[in-house]
Amino acid sequence: MNKMQVKTGTAETVAAALEQAIHEHRLPPGMKLGEDELADVYRVSRTIVRAALQSLAHNRLIELKRNRGAFVAQPTVAEAREVFEARALLEPRTARSAAERMTEADITALQAHIDAEHAAIDDGESGRALYLSGLFHIEIARIADQKTIADLINQLISRSSLIIALYWQRRAALCESHAHHALIEAFRDRDGDLAEELMKSHLLDLVTSLDLRSRKSVPSSLHEALRK
Repeated sequence: MNKMQVKTGTAETVAAALEQAIHEHRLPPGMKLGEDELADVYRVSRTIVRAALQSLAHNRLIELKRNRGAFVAQPTVAEAREVFEARALLEPRTARSAAERMTEADITALQAHIDAEHAAIDDGESGRALYLSGLFHIEIARIADQKTIADLINQLISRSSLIIALYWQRRAALCESHAHHALIEAFRDRDGDLAEELMKSHLLDLVTSLDLRSRKSVPSSLHEALRK
């Protein structure tokens, strides 16, 4: 199915399609999301588009500006630092908890995420690979069975996607990183100490791959972005 299409024309499905496009970096930070163009792309009414945009604004993936319209959010440098500081506080302990609760089915699910991520890299889809990488972290939080913390991590990773789109300077790191493989091995051994340390170093590596200086992206057209 073409990525411009959604299965049913509801606000929820349009919002989900736009959210994935943002996380896969097909819609870059700062891009204007015109209601008429989105209605044409997804073949729905402007009312449905407006409801979808309101939902994404609630999740801080887009910004609604009076008399200007909707734009993909552009996190500031300060917010970028805060998001990764929060992740550094939460995710290492979550990795430890996940290691202690890990089942063979969980390991299989995590390995499937890594396999999909590598397939995306091989296909030259770095944005999708990053999206799948984020899902890997969310799955670890789910396995840790800490719902409140998992919800926070989900939100932080969602913001991280926008931050990476704006500030990432070492795209080669995507191919070079073996952090997820190392985490899988720690999980196989149910080694909570190692899982915690590996997650700390992985997040530190992510931060060092960012160029945290103010930067504006150069948006392309919606039709071009959503056809990919």
